[in-house]
Amino acid sequence: MSPGNLLLIYAALSILALVVLIARYRLNPFISLTLVSLGLALLAGMPAPEIVAAYEHGVGRTLGHIALIVALGTMLGKMLAESGGAERIARTLIARFGTRHVHWAMMLIAFCIGLPIFFEVGFVLLIPIVLNVARRTGVPLLLVGLPMVAGLSVVHGLVPPHPAAMLAVHEYGADVGRTVFFALLVGLPTAALAGPIYARWVTPRISLPAHNPMEAALLNQGQTRLPDDQLPGFGITLATLLLPVGLMLLGGWANVLAEPGSTLNHALHFLGNSVVALLLAVLLSFVTLGLMRGFTREQILKFSQECLAPTAAITLLVGAGGGLNGILVKTGVAQEITRVSHELQLSPLLMAWSVAALLRIATGSATVAMSTAAGIVAPVALAQHYPHPELLVLATGAGALILSHVNDGGFWLVKEYFNMSVAQTFKTWTVLETIISLTALLLVSGLAALL
Repeated sequence: MSPGNLLLIYAALSILALVVLIARYRLNPFISLTLVSLGLALLAGMPAPEIVAAYEHGVGRTLGHIALIVALGTMLGKMLAESGGAERIARTLIARFGTRHVHWAMMLIAFCIGLPIFFEVGFVLLIPIVLNVARRTGVPLLLVGLPMVAGLSVVHGLVPPHPAAMLAVHEYGADVGRTVFFALLVGLPTAALAGPIYARWVTPRISLPAHNPMEAALLNQGQTRLPDDQLPGFGITLATLLLPVGLMLLGGWANVLAEPGSTLNHALHFLGNSVVALLLAVLLSFVTLGLMRGFTREQILKFSQECLAPTAAITLLVGAGGGLNGILVKTGVAQEITRVSHELQLSPLLMAWSVAALLRIATGSATVAMSTAAGIVAPVALAQHYPHPELLVLATGAGALILSHVNDGGFWLVKEYFNMSVAQTFKTWTVLETIISLTALLLVSGLAALL
């Protein structure tokens, strides 16, 4: 057996061992991820002095972004909850869509809010609303939450101006307008199937614990039900929530709105950074949802501190997933996946999906999978004069969403905030992501046959 194939087997066994350690033997997930990462590196023959450094690099690279996002997003969510802002949005959604259709409302809201921002940012912005809607309506949490993550995930992989999709647009030389048009044709029915429709089927089959630590941290469960006139206005609440979305959208279009290299261009990029945008939104929430609601500075300080404690476990898990990601890349698993995909000699459309899917499974990052796969497939598609580069963008994005598992930070975010076991997260989130990937591939293939 070739060293490359042996390496792929080691990687597959490592993932299997990780699932068994967590699900069967109930070993702490952070410890399990660390042990498996180090074990895989030893099996793959990495020099011992380099192993821990590679793991730490993967952890640091992931946490350098995610830890700040989780902390700031949790603070914003706490202000939404304590001020009654999440309650205001929940009541408005329920009034407009009705309790029976609120899961469709969450999918559409996530689809719109997720356009310019990464999945993790949209998740921490919307999770307080999901928790509040579920509590107020009595609708099961998964029936409200899974459509939300489906909407965010679809736009993360398929729809410009999302950063990952824009990378692929550039690599393939696709037209942005046509890509957006095809992405909406594919994305909306895909999100509907993976979100509200699948959630309706799977929710009765998943039993969650009665107590959710993240709900207790984010929502003020002791507050009485306030009358409408004592809640913040829907407009100011929504404006506070959407401020980071608007800033990130400006940052994404900075090169169109201002000459590259100019002071204005630099300012837009700075304001559009996800950390800066969320920081400004948190500061705004201290005023609009804090001081203007009659809270004192001491109360606001207490809110912003007490909500962080439950995020420690999530942050460690996401970081450990990044460490495993770093080991998988350092050992050469990604290179072996690329080699296998070339040997299969697929059409550009299937090759784009396959390479992105394999890289997603190996590295856990949809953005890395999408950008890397586009760079690999673009020269092949150009050499074959493939006529629909926009569809290549969508096929690559579809592949980059498949089979999220334990090396993906999103897996642990969904698990912890929805208070699920690892097995339940596989049955819900992992299956949902795979439905998105396969449905989008089928619809893109259908479009390719028609054009």
